[in-house]
Amino acid sequence: MTLEAGRSEQARTGVLMLTKGLGRGGTERLLVGAARHLDRARFRLEVAYLLPWKDAFVAEIEATGTPVHCLNAPRPIDLGWLRTLRRIVHEHDIDIVHTHMPLPAAYARLAMPGRRPAFVHTEHNMWSRYRLPTRLANQVTYGRNARAIAVSDQVAATIRSSVPVEVIVHGTDPSLVVTGEGAREAARAALDLPATARVVGTVGNFTAKKDQATLLRAFASLPDAPADTRLVLVGLGPLEDTLRGLATELGIADRVVWPGSRDDVFALLPAFDTFVLSSQFEGLPIALLEAMATGVAPVATRVGGIPEVITDGRDGLLVPAGDPGALAAALGKVLDDDELRADLGRQAAVRAGEFDLVHAVRRTEALYEAVAP
Repeated sequence: MTLEAGRSEQARTGVLMLTKGLGRGGTERLLVGAARHLDRARFRLEVAYLLPWKDAFVAEIEATGTPVHCLNAPRPIDLGWLRTLRRIVHEHDIDIVHTHMPLPAAYARLAMPGRRPAFVHTEHNMWSRYRLPTRLANQVTYGRNARAIAVSDQVAATIRSSVPVEVIVHGTDPSLVVTGEGAREAARAALDLPATARVVGTVGNFTAKKDQATLLRAFASLPDAPADTRLVLVGLGPLEDTLRGLATELGIADRVVWPGSRDDVFALLPAFDTFVLSSQFEGLPIALLEAMATGVAPVATRVGGIPEVITDGRDGLLVPAGDPGALAAALGKVLDDDELRADLGRQAAVRAGEFDLVHAVRRTEALYEAVAP
């Protein structure tokens, strides 16, 4: 490396993003977006993750020229990973550690006291939803952060700290949205769905938080649903066997499609007539914004930051969490009314356009410049 190139390298701010895993989830997709769009003339980006088996996005991030480090921690409380993290921060001249999960973030703050590196933390969920030990660890160490980013106003309101908080609503990468002629037919062919069927779809890990059980019950109780109506559950997770058993118990197993975890979600979204989010709680789900950007009519629970994005009756329908009857009524309304469904989809696409991932990355860059040591 020449002297001039060495000086240029040192002039760039070194940023390390730290997360628990790089599996297929909304938070992880934001890291992929940051890797694609961060200004490399001003910033050197690296990514570190703890759980070695959650590696779905590693290759995609590395393809942007971003070094990725597996800290090889089977559990966050196996604290040997902190020595590796400190070494990377020191040897790679990291100025800012940007954390994305509360418990690893708390350990990292404790392991690196002082002013350098500066810490930035993105809060993806409401503090009240964390387990008590996580909430306490977060609260005790939060003052080490130079700044915090909240993904919605609702999330920001739950943060109990004097650390400055900036609300940055992340969005979709416009270059990835799939629309236009042939998109619906191709998506349905990829999922082996009937061309004329009414299709309800969702994307998310199979966890209690996402509450796909309520969605299954709502789908099963749809009045007068044609036999070719389908429910598509894209994802994986610990509750998959339980949910499959529930689908069988409800008598809808032959109408539920399980594509697994997919790396072509944007290409699949046009297959849906309506996108459903049945979550018990959320910060602000990226999957919802992606479906809205695609022009799919959304039905979602009125939790977390979702009402900050969807205005009920204008660009989607909102229902109470954990209420299969209310969810079924909203689904039936959207599926049975072609004009309403098309209008909600159009308005959803317009609304989603206000949440641009590239714009969110630019705002994050400005925050980095403000806190860099």
